[in-house]
Amino acid sequence: MLSAVPKRLLMRRSRSLSPCRLLHTDPGQANVRRPNVDDLQASVRRNPGIFASCASRKCTLMREREEACNNTGNLHAQYRQLASRWRTSLESRRSSWAALVTAGHTGSYREERGGQNTGSYREEREGQNTGSYREEREGQNTGSYREEREGQNTGSYREEREGQNTGSRGWRGAASAGVLSTGALVFCFNKDNNKNTAEALLNAARSNNAEEMKRLLADGVDPNTRHHLGWTALMVASMNGQHNVVKVLLESGADPNLGDDFSSVYGTARDKGIHSLEVLVTREDEFSNRLSARASFRGCTPLHYAVLADDLRTVRMLLDAGANPLQVNELGHTPLSYAKEGEMHTLLKEREEKFKEEQKQREVEERRRFPLEYRLKEHIIGQEGAIATVASAIRRKENGWYDEEHPLVFLFLGSSGIGKTELAKQVARYIHKDIKKGFIRMDMSEFQEKHEVAKFIGSPPGYVGHEEGGQLTKLLKQCPNAVVLFDEVDKAHPDVLTIMLQLFDEGRLTDGKGKTIECKDAIFIMTSNVASDEIAQHAIQLRQEAQEQSRRRLADSLDEVQQSEKITISKKFKEEVIRPILKAQFRRDEFLGRISEIVYFLPFCHSELIQLVSKELNYWAKKAKQRHDITLLWERGVLDLLTRGYNLHYGARSIKHEVERRVVNQLAAAYEQELLPEGCTLRLTVDGELRDEEEEQGSPSLRLEIVDKDSKTRKLEIRQPQNPEQVAYRR
Repeated sequence: MLSAVPKRLLMRRSRSLSPCRLLHTDPGQANVRRPNVDDLQASVRRNPGIFASCASRKCTLMREREEACNNTGNLHAQYRQLASRWRTSLESRRSSWAALVTAGHTGSYREERGGQNTGSYREEREGQNTGSYREEREGQNTGSYREEREGQNTGSYREEREGQNTGSRGWRGAASAGVLSTGALVFCFNKDNNKNTAEALLNAARSNNAEEMKRLLADGVDPNTRHHLGWTALMVASMNGQHNVVKVLLESGADPNLGDDFSSVYGTARDKGIHSLEVLVTREDEFSNRLSARASFRGCTPLHYAVLADDLRTVRMLLDAGANPLQVNELGHTPLSYAKEGEMHTLLKEREEKFKEEQKQREVEERRRFPLEYRLKEHIIGQEGAIATVASAIRRKENGWYDEEHPLVFLFLGSSGIGKTELAKQVARYIHKDIKKGFIRMDMSEFQEKHEVAKFIGSPPGYVGHEEGGQLTKLLKQCPNAVVLFDEVDKAHPDVLTIMLQLFDEGRLTDGKGKTIECKDAIFIMTSNVASDEIAQHAIQLRQEAQEQSRRRLADSLDEVQQSEKITISKKFKEEVIRPILKAQFRRDEFLGRISEIVYFLPFCHSELIQLVSKELNYWAKKAKQRHDITLLWERGVLDLLTRGYNLHYGARSIKHEVERRVVNQLAAAYEQELLPEGCTLRLTVDGELRDEEEEQGSPSLRLEIVDKDSKTRKLEIRQPQNPEQVAYRR
């Protein structure tokens, strides 16, 4: 019967409906007919030729019945009867499962197999369930395979194994087969039992059975258990006005902010790979029959459903339990969008304002307890001056002490691999939480030609790609307050910088279609390697002067030494050295004048290099433990030795490459030569003496040692790979 529904009904896509069309009928329009199974039946009636493709005997009988009804004018009644039988079958199967759960599975598996468990699943499905789907499919087919196998075939495998085969080998084979069958069926039965408890929870929510709900929750059933089509018990109770069940679920820890995974009838049928008619009947029977089959409900929370049901009491209960009135569904609608004018609309409006104030207070309190500077330092090593400058500007913006007509614009200057891009990412993660939506990265090396300005804002009318829009303008439309990173801005064409003048000044940008995008709340960050050598040399000179001063004061503690290493770029250096270089590069004072802050990134000092090496070694130690169950340890001298691989021009990337060359290469070679047993402990040591100044030939090397259970160590003899030119091949 399921194959008799026209395919055009299955392929129909769900469309975005307005809030007033989600329900079948408007409260003031009770006579409007709602689309249900009758509509599907009417659609089937208009396409009687669909049965020509059915090859089974059942489909052939249905085709003949349809033709007869079509000739007599009773097709509508026939399909109503067919849908009724299908629903009866569904209810019968559901009741049989509920009876099985209620029985408590008191009968053992042997009793079920021996015929003593009269409430077994097979008996219910084949003997007592007279309206089941199997009888509908097999009751008319008297020559079916099951009757042949179970009723007429007296020489079956069971009789042969149990009655005729008296040999020990046959008995042992039957016993082993029985043990395997027992294990398989017990596994399947336990799996079905877990599924049945979830279904029982959802059925209790649907039938307003609070006592059954309490019993199931006391047995350890998760209150946030989902139906296989996507909804939870709290959504069912909220939609159907089951106040007692809503109260029990909220007291048991049900999340009122979970979103529904059910989209529309046809979308869910396509995603789950099941028939749309089955989805429709399940949705109406086990959730609600008041909702439209074509509207999308993905992301709807219990509060959305309570507002749709116009249940003010449930709405109050959910709001008091912490439901978020600002949460949106897949269509971008809050619960307020579905509320009618009146008391509920006023309540949701007040709660939205209250929730915003509470959320703002929580954010302020969180910023007080954990300032932005500490959050950024968790991910970025060093660069305390850059972090302080950026955090101060963002703090002004968060607390309302900023110019609302102009966006924040930063220019990050420094050498490569020093943390400029990472700082921009962490700022976006702090502001938007979701970095995928709130962070826009534009690689300016892709805009080196004049004609590539069209990629930035979109092609003008009449050109190829006009309808697609620009890369930046399209993303800014989706998130006007995003953090936008212009990476390597010094490589862009000057005409692209001209476009940025309007963007940085008034916070708006006009795309190729003539539409203006307002982005005054956005934060724009540019990175550049311009003047990186001058900044690095000046920082090194300042650190040397600071070290001389610390030696004069005879500072012995590490804290005082680190305090002396905190240096700042002088204003004289900025004006006399950096400013002329920037003006020569960008050629415009009006462009530089629109930059809010120029942030300088300095080379790493020795203590910061130690932190970088430790971070990199911890990364590889974690990988070794996860992938190969190997514990990696190291000495302090290893950190000092690896810091010598630091290159001023490559920054932290040089440390990463040094660890890979001197440590990871040895680990890979030892693993390939099967020198590392599973679960072993390795220790990195320095083979040689560390000195302040080492020549290249006498530099110490790193050595891998295995630590035995008795804490004794032995050196690993790792063979160096042979040079292919030195390998002699035999002829």
